[in-house]
Amino acid sequence: MCLLILAHQISSDYPLLVAANRDEFHARPTAASHFWPEHPELLAGQDLLQGGTWMGMTRSGRFAAVTNYRDPAHTPEAPRSRGELSLKYLTGSQTPKDFLGDIATRADHYAGFNLLVGDRNSLWYYTNSDAQGPQSLAPGVYGLSNATLDTPWPKVMLGKANMLALLETGSMSHRALADVVSSQRQADQSSLSAQGLDGTMESALSSQFIVTDDYGTRSSTTLWFDAQAQAGWLELSFNAQGVLREVQHKDISLSDE
Repeated sequence: MCLLILAHQISSDYPLLVAANRDEFHARPTAASHFWPEHPELLAGQDLLQGGTWMGMTRSGRFAAVTNYRDPAHTPEAPRSRGELSLKYLTGSQTPKDFLGDIATRADHYAGFNLLVGDRNSLWYYTNSDAQGPQSLAPGVYGLSNATLDTPWPKVMLGKANMLALLETGSMSHRALADVVSSQRQADQSSLSAQGLDGTMESALSSQFIVTDDYGTRSSTTLWFDAQAQAGWLELSFNAQGVLREVQHKDISLSDE
């Protein structure tokens, strides 16, 4: 499970705002976000098992994030890692539209995924879980977890409401943006049942910030691009008890391609 809440071209001061949680097994080896030596323009965490990334940005203002599409009844093996999708976009030069068009021709090489790619002016979405194809996103507030974009899971709806409330305040900080996805409150059973989600594990996974012994929120990342071509990035990493253990903070002047 993962969670991303985005405000795209809603605020004139902040054309892109992102609040995101990466949920993963605690045993999976991971490197915190950093500028990669082999890709000096790239700021992202790294999955040390497969080599890809779940979310990142570049100094030129490219952005990408990927989540798994969760279907417990249908989880086939796939030859390629989903983390390479975001990495390929971030380290390439194609436009979001062209990149997703190419990915759509070989989407069956990957298990179910949701992919967001963009730059300072546009944001695109594609999933291989339906036949809709790549979509250019209009200005708005969006929520993505492990179903398709804006599926009304309780954690997604709460995140979107939190983002809209933050935008109403007219002020911005990493702490306030992190609060958009920080709730550990589990959804009530009736809300879960309405989405076809039942059981003890579904309850544990229904909170925005997940804490269990084996699996949970490994990191929370907040990102913005502002109107002065500056980017702010803050990544908070947590242990299995949900206790903060590492902070990565970068302020970046965005450059031209």
